[in-house]
Parts: sequence; C-alpha cells; structure tokens
Amino acid sequence: MKFLNTIDSKFFHEAIPAKPMGKYVHFITIRVTESYPLFQTDGELNKARVRAGIEHKEPISRLAMFKRKQSTPERLTGRELLRNYKIGEWENCDYNVDFSKTTPDCILYGFAIGDSGSEKSKVVVDTAYSITPFDDSHLSFTLNAPFENGTMSRQGEVTSRINSQDHILPQVFFPSIVTLKDPTEAGFLYVFNNILRTRHYGAQTTRTGRVRNELIGVIFADGEIVSNLLWTQKIYDVMQEKKQINPPDPLNENDVLEAATQAITTLMSQECISHTDFVGASFTQLLNEVKSITSDENRLQALLNQANTESTAYAQTWVLKSGKKEAKKDAKGSKKASAAME
Repeated sequence: MKFLNTIDSKFFHEAIPAKPMGKYVHFITIRVTESYPLFQTDGELNKARVRAGIEHKEPISRLAMFKRKQSTPERLTGRELLRNYKIGEWENCDYNVDFSKTTPDCILYGFAIGDSGSEKSKVVVDTAYSITPFDDSHLSFTLNAPFENGTMSRQGEVTSRINSQDHILPQVFFPSIVTLKDPTEAGFLYVFNNILRTRHYGAQTTRTGRVRNELIGVIFADGEIVSNLLWTQKIYDVMQEKKQINPPDPLNENDVLEAATQAITTLMSQECISHTDFVGASFTQLLNEVKSITSDENRLQALLNQANTESTAYAQTWVLKSGKKEAKKDAKGSKKASAAME
C-alpha cells in the first residue's frame, strides 16, 4: 500500500530486510522545551563540557539529553496508538517486561528479553546538546508537599517535605537527528508520526517536561550523517556571527530554525555520502502530506495496520524461533531442489 506522493519509492524497501542494506533516513529535529523538564541521572541534570562551536573553540558546559530520554517517550507514543486502535499483539506487549516481538514498536525500536530473544533497534538516536550554555539554561526551584489545608504546618509541626531541584528552562533548544535504518514507507511514517506526536520528555512526564519537536527536514542517504554535537556547534557559530545569542535572554525560535537549516545544509555539502535532502520548501510539502495522513483516523489506522503487517512478517521469519526453523527448512529445501535439478 502506497501512502506518499511526494517521495520516490526508491528510498524505501518493500519489506523490512533481515540484513543492513545501506538505506538511511534522517529526521532533522529541533526539540524545544516549553515548560521545566528534567533530563537527569542520579539526581543531577545531565551536562557535558564541550567546545562551544566549530569556529568558536572556547569550552562551555551544555545540557545533555541522553538517547533513552528521547527514544523511550517516542516509542511509548507509538505503542499507545497501537493499543488505542487494537492493532497487532497489543494485549501481549508490556514495555520492558514482556515484549510481543511482533509489533512495529518491537521490530523498529528493538527489544531485549534475556534468553527469550532480542532485536537490535533500527531507530538510532544519539545524545542531544543544548545550544546555549548550562548556566543560562537551567534554574533551581524549591519544591514542597503541603498538608490537606494547603500549608506546610499542622498542629504546630512543620513538615520536612521540602526539597530543591534544578529544572531546565523553557525555550531551550536541543538539535537532534533521529535515524531510521532500511525504512519501508509505513515504517518511515510510523517513526515520523511518533516524533510529531510526542509532547513530554524527561523524568516527570505527568506534571512537566513539555517539549515540542520542530522538524526542519528529512534526509535520505546511503550512510549516517553528522552528529548532534557537530550540528549544534555549527548552529552556535551561525548564531554568534549574527549576534543572536545574548544570555540570559532566551533564543528567538525563528532565528534558531533559520540557523539550524543553514547549518545542516552547510554540513551536508561537506559529506562524502550520497544523499537527497528534503529541506525548506520541499520539506514543507512532505510535512503537510504526512500530517494529512496522521490526522485522518482512517488513513492513520491503515498506516498502523500496514506497519504491523510488515513487522509481523519480519518477526515470523527472522525473530521468532518457529519462524527461524521454517526459514532454515525452506533454505535447505531450495538447496536440495537445486542439487536435484543439477
């Protein structure tokens, strides 16, 4: 089933291949904080000491958004949709407990269940870094848990339920490239939709952590492209040259998106791989077509069903034990038949 008219089918596989075939699609994304999220490990915000830019060589500390902080919320968004429309083995799939091994989530994002099997993720996400320095991108808040009457004391006793926590500020930007290896058209749209729909990231996803994903392009290539860090450093250089970074003032979103587009275009012109870029007007047309599919309930269900059909077929052939046995039998039978014919 074909869904897209704006992209040539040569960029997609008809079925999920068992071995790497050298087709990559890269989702060029800017993650924008819209509340006070927490990207932390062991109680502290994650950060890294790196060079500010490619040209600006001075070191700075940047907030870091680790890969699992990005991929987990997005795959949970996809799993929620599969359960909502009762597609695939949604009843038998329990995240990080008991994977069904057949859904688009299991096959595209991978799983590992001890001796019961594993599947390597075809969605590659790396650590993303804030454009602005750590000191200008976070703030410490005092948190409390009041009694029923709304105060911190009752019957003369003052509660000790008070703490302080560093939070990331709103309008902090994390350039992030999400890569899907060897996509089918349905797999491409499944991952695309997950990125567009996911709204919360970080430790406290129920009360804060609001993050919006602004996609500025999609790049098809025969290999991996630049890293998140290099892209972030290039954006920093572009914005510094235009004097658009003025701490502690937040960055202007339009300036960031313009600089990000300029930076990725420049970096891709220096790549040694074959690539086709959908950036600017060409991407706007693609994005509008994708949104028209994902916002239509019937077309969305058709997309999810197609993705599930492909992932189930792949699982039965290459993942499940019974499928592997049948594949081996078929291979042996074909060899015997060829020998007999000779």
